[in-house]
Amino acid sequence: MVIAFIPVRGGSKSIPFKNIKPFCGKPLVCWNIEALEQCDEVDEIIVATDSDKIEETVISGKYKKTKVYRRSAENACDTASTESVMLEYIRYAQLHDDDIFMLVQATSPLTETVHFTEALGMYGTGEYDSILTCVRNYRFFWNGDGTSMNYDYRNRPRRQDFSGMLMENGAFYINKVRHILESGNRLSGHIGIYEMPEYTATEIDEPDDWAVLENLMYRHVLSKRTMRPIKLFLCDVDGTLTDGGMYYSENGDELKKFNTRDGMGFQLLREVGIKTGIITSEDTKMVENRAKKLNVDFLYQGKRDGGKLAAAKEICARLGITLDEVAYIGDDVNCMELLKAVGVKACPADACEEAKAIVGIHVMKRQGGEGCVREFVDTLMEYKL
Repeated sequence: MVIAFIPVRGGSKSIPFKNIKPFCGKPLVCWNIEALEQCDEVDEIIVATDSDKIEETVISGKYKKTKVYRRSAENACDTASTESVMLEYIRYAQLHDDDIFMLVQATSPLTETVHFTEALGMYGTGEYDSILTCVRNYRFFWNGDGTSMNYDYRNRPRRQDFSGMLMENGAFYINKVRHILESGNRLSGHIGIYEMPEYTATEIDEPDDWAVLENLMYRHVLSKRTMRPIKLFLCDVDGTLTDGGMYYSENGDELKKFNTRDGMGFQLLREVGIKTGIITSEDTKMVENRAKKLNVDFLYQGKRDGGKLAAAKEICARLGITLDEVAYIGDDVNCMELLKAVGVKACPADACEEAKAIVGIHVMKRQGGEGCVREFVDTLMEYKL
């Protein structure tokens, strides 16, 4: 049996609730969970946490192979080692000596299914007692006494002629249960190295790491995922195209504030041939006027209680496309059905927590009415999501 074990604490001093903070649109821990769910060699995924919020996030994903283990407070404090919670779970679950135990770090979200599959295949040859992941580093290192560690400074090599050094990237580790119990360590015996791409070198520890890794995720992972091209872009109004505020003039007239950047987003979509539409629960002349200004192809107002999904299906039927070819951005519970159904989904940074927790959703950095729709359009067009 192969068990993938992901330890995630609720406490994080550098980035509060780091493990469930949206990373490229979904909670950080979910990237590894979903990669492991797609790995046929993995039988069970255990998320070991002390946090109610993390447990709720994982459970809301409705994963098939993933379970939550509530780790003890003693092994969830700042001074507790990862090995301590590994051993706690192994003894609690009474795992068999020959079970394969794979420690997976949520702070390495760029790890893909293929990496787990290849490393487990390597371990299955029986050549190694345990395996760790590394990347090849092409930096030159020096000792404190002024002597070079890994090259001759008098004959400085070109990068293409330099073999580099293997650096542990902390993505995951593989070992047998009996070896872990005997050594008390994630690694033991004859250790093998599974080499990962250079872009997986960084782990998320500080806020700066977050920005760097999101860029790398879009460039190296998300950009190569294939899906049906988007042919229809749909959008909510209140809380998405607007800030959700209700403004009134002295005469009692209701006003809404829209963002001009979002308007440019609709124009950019039209220029590349993508149809656009607005589906909203409200029914006002203001929204009708804004839709005309944006020159959208479809406007559906007054759609409540499943009406948004029905409206989207009606548009798809008219265009001869499927919901997989639709992108939609919405912010609240009345958008949930449609968000879950479309091919590419997004929500503003200040959307309701239920929307943010939808598996595969892209959580924007901007809030409703502050250009979040334009941000989503830019993401769609840059990375062809």
